Amino acid sequence: MATLVLASASPRRRALLAQIGLAADRIVPAAIDETPRRGETPRLLARRLAHAKADAVAAEAADAFVLAADTVVAAGRRILGTPADEAEAARFLDLLCGRRHRVFTAVVLAAPGGRRAERIVESAVTLGRLDAARRGAYLASGEWAGKAGGYAIQGRAATFVRFLSGSYSNVVGLPLFETAQLLRGLGYPLP
Repeated sequence: MATLVLASASPRRRALLAQIGLAADRIVPAAIDETPRRGETPRLLARRLAHAKADAVAAEAADAFVLAADTVVAAGRRILGTPADEAEAARFLDLLCGRRHRVFTAVVLAAPGGRRAERIVESAVTLGRLDAARRGAYLASGEWAGKAGGYAIQGRAATFVRFLSGSYSNVVGLPLFETAQLLRGLGYPLP
């Protein structure tokens, strides 16, 4: 029986896998430095971090399929990570509302025997402008905490989304179509 290890503690990634009938046999978050390198583009950052997570976990689980992913929200070349506090979340919302931004997720699958495959998925999102009351209510909800870019498209911020081009599940944190393709391609049995 094939073993699937998710190299992430993200409850959103677990929930997305459950949508396609999968549950990781083990959850092993990779402890890596996620600091962007000088001049690194959002796409390359997502790719580097997903590979680093896969490398860290696959080293301890060589007999398993290791699924690693990293999601990066970008306004132009500016990378918006996970806000440290409510004030930073407010700055992120102010930057994103009323303009289009991109969400990149890199997915890396390491299979037993050292085979690997990867996909990088890009979605474009436009959030509408928020008045002070809506912005304040969202920040007070705390939903921004732990979310790249400071918002959760699958939560209250769904009412902010004016435009989405690309994969919805990518914006949540794991592009399901591409993830299923990787798993099938390397021989993991899908339900």
